[in-house]
Amino acid sequence: MKLHTMKPNDGSTKSRKIVGRGPGSGMGKTSGRGEKGQKSRSGYSRKANFEGGQLPLYRRIPKRGFNNKVFETKYAIINLSDLNKFDNDAVITPEILKEMGLLKKQLDGVKVLGHGKLEKKLIVKAHKFSNKAKEAIEKLGGKIEVM
Repeated sequence: MKLHTMKPNDGSTKSRKIVGRGPGSGMGKTSGRGEKGQKSRSGYSRKANFEGGQLPLYRRIPKRGFNNKVFETKYAIINLSDLNKFDNDAVITPEILKEMGLLKKQLDGVKVLGHGKLEKKLIVKAHKFSNKAKEAIEKLGGKIEVM
């Protein structure tokens, strides 16, 4: 067997339909698109849910239920490892964290998480604390204050 003798299997390939050519092809003039209208134009593509201008199904069906996501409380998060930048016995508030660039947005409050290792005794004021963060701060003799 040589490369120049290889051919695809029978029926595995089809010749392309030639449109817009003379009388023998049967696909002359409008090239099988019919006459006029949006579908006969070049560049036409229909959205998957298009129903010919009829009000689509997803708009006809009533919306059900209540979603509370709009009203959820979003906390800006800071980890214990980030608090090592402060000196011993420093008082840490959300405002100070924002000034230092440790928080981008304060959102609805600040939550301290227990990721990383805390190495200093601090007084931390925040809106929420994880249990691990509470234990780590108090273990070193620091204090937590919930705002």
